[in-house]
Amino acid sequence: MREKFVVWAEALETFFLEVIFEERRDYKANLTRALLFFFSKIYQVVVTVHRWLINVRILRDKTLGIQVITVGNLTVGGTGKTPVVEKFARELQNAGRKVAILSRGYRSKPTPLHRRIMNKILLRDDQTPPRVVSDGKSLLLDSEMAGDEPYMLASNLKDVVVLVDKDRVKSGRYAVEKFGCDTLLLDDGFQYWRLRGRRHDVVLIDRQQPFGNEHLFPRGTLREPPSHLARANTIFITKSDRNTHELRARITKLNPTAAIIECVHSPMYFEDVFTGERKGLDFLRGQKVASLSGIAQPEGFEQSLVKLGSELVYSKRFADHHRFSQQEILNAINRAKKRRADIIVTTQKDAVRFPKIDRRDLPFYFMRVEIKIVDGADGFEDCVRKICFR
Repeated sequence: MREKFVVWAEALETFFLEVIFEERRDYKANLTRALLFFFSKIYQVVVTVHRWLINVRILRDKTLGIQVITVGNLTVGGTGKTPVVEKFARELQNAGRKVAILSRGYRSKPTPLHRRIMNKILLRDDQTPPRVVSDGKSLLLDSEMAGDEPYMLASNLKDVVVLVDKDRVKSGRYAVEKFGCDTLLLDDGFQYWRLRGRRHDVVLIDRQQPFGNEHLFPRGTLREPPSHLARANTIFITKSDRNTHELRARITKLNPTAAIIECVHSPMYFEDVFTGERKGLDFLRGQKVASLSGIAQPEGFEQSLVKLGSELVYSKRFADHHRFSQQEILNAINRAKKRRADIIVTTQKDAVRFPKIDRRDLPFYFMRVEIKIVDGADGFEDCVRKICFR
């Protein structure tokens, strides 16, 4: 039953994405676009009013008395946020900070429904402590309980606390009191306005689709109007190709004071999904490769495999955050073998959602990536310095 619901939900998501980006142009799609445009105007009013209520302090925010850094974006998904969060956490930790990453745990296993209903009926706050993905020493949850991004961050950052809870004020307080953290890093936190204090907002803009299709959700992928970029302290242009003059000019017009940093997602190595064996980047050269992914924008991942000297003979794409079944992995292996692939490659974000399988006809690796700054390195160092010594 659950698998049927997942298939239905992903098919619906695919339909709406095709409608939003105008890949469908039939009568049904046109009507849907008109309805979505109407709802996007309502959404714009809600966002604007909500922000105004916070600015005039009718809706109260909270402060925990310590440094808060948010890393987020104006659009929904696909900017490459997780490696940037990892880079900030590592640099802050190296500078002597005790860092906790706070995530809402998108598509993690939710709190039981009956408990959520009772909390609503009784008008009481949820007293359940946040989920501890990592206590800074050990990895304590799997990807289903934690969510794929928090699990991946906890796997890559051995000495950083990673907590999951929709209430980042509660999880932030827990990080301070339980683990003695002095720096909170909010993953996907630009729109989380309840936590203020000493706050530094970092916004990511994808070079390939800077502002989506320029429409607000649900007609487009914008969470906020581009003018709200003015709140950012630091702006990252991700997946940069250095040809960013027009984009930088628009960003500067929207926010003339923020530091602008350009970066790319740089491959580091390949790791066997099941055994942990690592291979260098030259491992792919001359190989026939099949790719398997469930991320927002798989094109960049697939292109990087070709750039490393492989021949991409088969690719299978699923919806973002797709949780793979054993049968889907076996199907991918069978189809890759028919195309005479030598190896199957996926992303690390996808690998954490793989089930265990006994049959391994082909080697199965994920590509580990990191952020490489190509322009504005001084700006990034200055940003970390200001955060650490504020």
